[in-house]
Amino acid sequence: MPELPEVEVVRRGLARWAAGRTVETVEVLHPRAVRRHAAGPEDFAASLRGRELGEPHRRGKYLWLPVAPDAALVGHLGMSGQFLVRPATAPYETHLRIRFGFDDAIGTELRFVDQRTFGGLSVQPTVPGDPEDLPQALAHIARDPLDPAFDEDAFHAALRRKRTTVKRALLDQSLISGVGNIYADEALWRSKLHYERPTATLTRPRTAELVRHIREVMGDALAAGGTSFDSMYVNVNGESGYFDRSLDAYGQEDRPCRRCGTPIRRRPWMNRSSYFCPRCQPAPRP
Repeated sequence: MPELPEVEVVRRGLARWAAGRTVETVEVLHPRAVRRHAAGPEDFAASLRGRELGEPHRRGKYLWLPVAPDAALVGHLGMSGQFLVRPATAPYETHLRIRFGFDDAIGTELRFVDQRTFGGLSVQPTVPGDPEDLPQALAHIARDPLDPAFDEDAFHAALRRKRTTVKRALLDQSLISGVGNIYADEALWRSKLHYERPTATLTRPRTAELVRHIREVMGDALAAGGTSFDSMYVNVNGESGYFDRSLDAYGQEDRPCRRCGTPIRRRPWMNRSSYFCPRCQPAPRP
């Protein structure tokens, strides 16, 4: 599933190729792609026709583009969703779900492609007076560590109150958004923290170090265009990222730790996997 860096790469592409353009046509080819729009596909299309797409924003793994003073086009990529900018004459992708045509002479259209149909788009009301036109449906999601308004002190206090383990906390979107399984493992490896470390044991300096490493690993991933393990994640031009070549922990089972040489281990965790170095990231005492 795309995580924050991958979604941010897509947001930047939308800022370049979609923002400021006026929607002329909307074609919903699969109703499941707009299932979060309660009024249905026809209302979804009508809500966007004639509207100018504003500057795209992101909160965690969600994207939105303002389309009116009180509404926004909200997108979630799910497991395999893709926003693609294509020539209007280009053949349809196999899993094309929605097409957006524009009223200009640029000749490109915006397409939403989603093989597994776990993602989707909707038009949602925004929080009144919010400078980023935050959709009301996303108001419960915490800010992400790349957001200038992210509050480290509040995050540390929330960790201490939560009484959980550190990786569970990193994946809790009400505490910190945008961190998924891949980047949680990478940040914990850089921080030398075991994924089952109780959050109540984290000191303020230790939390600050963890946040710094989360920002670093996400910054590195952004510079590489994100992490692509298959053809599912691409940017708006259909290009894959290559941060998977730089992963230190995730997916590195039995390979030597780049820091100490100990083989990386994998353990089942919440229907997923956790990758860690047993020497650099010792398990907490019972």
